[in-house]
Amino acid sequence: MTAPDRTVDEVLRYGARVLADARCATGDARPLLADILEVDRGRLILLGRDEVSEENFKRFEEYLARRCAREPVAKIIGRRVFWGRYFEVSPEVLDPRPETEILIATALEEPAARLLDLGTGSGIIALTLLAEWSQARGVASDVSEAALAVAQTNAEKSGVEDRLDLVASDWWSGICGTFDLIVSNPPYIALGEMEALDPEVRDHDPHIALTDGADGLTAYREIAKGADAHLSSGGRLIVEIGPTQGDAVSKMFAEAGLKDIAIMQDFDERDRIVFGRKG
Repeated sequence: MTAPDRTVDEVLRYGARVLADARCATGDARPLLADILEVDRGRLILLGRDEVSEENFKRFEEYLARRCAREPVAKIIGRRVFWGRYFEVSPEVLDPRPETEILIATALEEPAARLLDLGTGSGIIALTLLAEWSQARGVASDVSEAALAVAQTNAEKSGVEDRLDLVASDWWSGICGTFDLIVSNPPYIALGEMEALDPEVRDHDPHIALTDGADGLTAYREIAKGADAHLSSGGRLIVEIGPTQGDAVSKMFAEAGLKDIAIMQDFDERDRIVFGRKG
């Protein structure tokens, strides 16, 4: 591409061609270029005839190369939009998926004054709920200190750090007290399923956040065991699951004494959330 043709419109078209050749989504060119130009991606249409500097074009080519190597856009630019807010993501945390917003929607159906997010990662679940509930307080735990550091940064950027306690904990080991709401998006990929994952997930998300190294149900067994001791009367437990795990996790909830157990589906009508309530 020659300098006279290096307008925003032409650079975007170039990026789309490069991505198409690599069998990546052509629309990924927009957030990548917007990040480099430090503008909202929606403003790119207004900048169509503006020239992209040589330095920024070279950065764009580097971004394209990383995306063509199947690095996710969020990991390239270091942030992800979730429930209308930006959250920092890094190699140390799971790249949030749109399906997790179903957990948020389910949780918001009833208010909660005190919540717990087990295995918080980047903190998106706890932080989104605290941002929606201005009077709520929460605890977010993770076994990874690196993940907790990302969650701390996101808490500060979200303006809810004074209402959130971050705890280093392997599931229930560091958790005290009871909660109106307990949420979790735990590692649910069975070890035998890891190789078949998209490279964006398999090669760029921390494996500790993806798989238990076993049948994909270990975390749910642990969560169900401690639910009764840490839920307030009438309190809710809501977890994200893999699409084949609804019946197994529902059975664990029932064996733990939870009531009103229900399975919610995602945008593709696959089982995605299991809900239970302490009687």
